[in-house]
Amino acid sequence: MAAKPIYPLVLQALALLAMLLLLGAGASLAQARGGVAGGHAHLGKARALNPVKCPRTAKRVKLVRKRARCVPRTATASGSAGPIYWGATIGDQVTGMQAPWDMNAVAKFESMAGRSASLVNFFQPFADCGRSPCSFYPFPDGALQLIRDHGSIPVLTWASQSTPSSLNEPDFQLADVAGGAYDSYLAKFAQEAKEWGHPFFLRFNWEMNGNWFPWSEGVNGNGSGTYVAAWRHVHDIFAAAGATNATWVWCPNVDPGGSMQDLSSLYPGDEYVDWTGLDGYNWGTNPASPKGWRSFDQLYRDTYDEIVGEVAPSKPMMIGEMGATEHGGSKAAWIEDALARIPAEYPQIRAVLWFDKLDDGMDWPIESSQSSVAAFARGIQNPVFVGNSYGNLAGGPIPVAG
Repeated sequence: MAAKPIYPLVLQALALLAMLLLLGAGASLAQARGGVAGGHAHLGKARALNPVKCPRTAKRVKLVRKRARCVPRTATASGSAGPIYWGATIGDQVTGMQAPWDMNAVAKFESMAGRSASLVNFFQPFADCGRSPCSFYPFPDGALQLIRDHGSIPVLTWASQSTPSSLNEPDFQLADVAGGAYDSYLAKFAQEAKEWGHPFFLRFNWEMNGNWFPWSEGVNGNGSGTYVAAWRHVHDIFAAAGATNATWVWCPNVDPGGSMQDLSSLYPGDEYVDWTGLDGYNWGTNPASPKGWRSFDQLYRDTYDEIVGEVAPSKPMMIGEMGATEHGGSKAAWIEDALARIPAEYPQIRAVLWFDKLDDGMDWPIESSQSSVAAFARGIQNPVFVGNSYGNLAGGPIPVAG
């Protein structure tokens, strides 16, 4: 950003102020994602509606096919696996400010990993309703551009809610979104996305099969069928604006116990989804939320098989959030196994994001121990995980890495 005459300086100052306001919302949002017995993360307190500003989710009953499984074996990465985008959500514990508002946080995370990241994720809600009237967040072109300038692909995790976050947000029900209550905001947002013009992943209303976010069916007054209706409506607004640079990521939570909502009833359809996704965390016996130690395969296998076998077999998959604790087992061994098993046994997974953020008292960052940092660095050296060579990426939707 140039700083010459007074007028550009004023614009620069206003842009900086906007990014700082968005940072506050993004931080809250990131906290507001949480964790459920089956495996997600920042739900803990956020799920209980604390100082977070964003997420919502609903709950359904999902039936999972139980497949015959052999005794788990140690995964060995396959040299024939397709290239995989990788990166992280990076919190303020690294430099004092979270990425992408401080890209030094990305550089330090990459230094720990020993490899450049091809993806950087951050969070944003529709609006801040901490004071009246609500203030709606614009398309975050500045944050996205910082990521692109680094050579990485931006991942915007976007929530149809307001902050401060609450499970009950009657002004932000799915029917409101589907019924056009926010069309003027959405049309402007989509137009700004088109004007920015570069490819980005748009992970909209994630973990919808749980019951911890206000955009899930069964909570916040959301009725059956409203999730798909809202998704399609927002997608249609982007299509009408010509914002084809948005790559739509539909990302439920892992459900190893088969207790959440049915995924097929929540899937918007192949014409409305570019990539599928999964979020899942190993909570172990961490006192903050002891849900039990589970391997990557125990967390992901059943839901992965359901999505690639039945729900969306033609779509590539992104792990939108992944993390593990040091409590209850070896986090280093868990990381090493996950990063080897993904390319070896989960061919549809073509993008992986680690949740490198302290949240709800959980020790998700890789820097929770030297052994975990070392395990992550070893695993990510596999050449299947591609680096930040995407500063000139054009078009959309984003294809799998070639």
